[in-house]
Amino acid sequence: MTSPFEPHDVTWNRVSPRLVTARLVPGTITLGIPLIAGVVLAITVGPWFWILAGVPAVFLVWSIFLVPRQVRAIGYAERDDDLLIRKGVMFRSMVVVPYGRMQYVDVEAGPLDRKLGLAKVQLHTASVGTDAQIPGLPPDEAARLRDRLASRGEARLAGL
Repeated sequence: MTSPFEPHDVTWNRVSPRLVTARLVPGTITLGIPLIAGVVLAITVGPWFWILAGVPAVFLVWSIFLVPRQVRAIGYAERDDDLLIRKGVMFRSMVVVPYGRMQYVDVEAGPLDRKLGLAKVQLHTASVGTDAQIPGLPPDEAARLRDRLASRGEARLAGL
């Protein structure tokens, strides 16, 4: 029995492994501040503050384990009539975006993404509920994909 998340005629493209770093850095900063505060308070005030240090430490270790698996699960595939985007480890999802439904395609990169040489392709369709984005692409691949998807979308809209 085949899985709905693994179509038999699809070759998946993976995102850059640098996306792991891009996702771990903000989480480490966010969890590191209460972790350090908890350690300092536990040493200076009392042992009950080890709980304050332990909770963010558990979440930090959990994210260090989980984020690389999440990044490896992200993939996209270009087919003749649509684009497939998959993501998720425990809660898997696959979005199918027909080229004719695309209104426009954005390429975005924040400061950390630019530092790591990453970009995100965001697809906009007529449906508000469509979460079609591909994070963690090298900028050259993101630009190529944007141009290719835009031209395929225009061709499908024109009925070619």
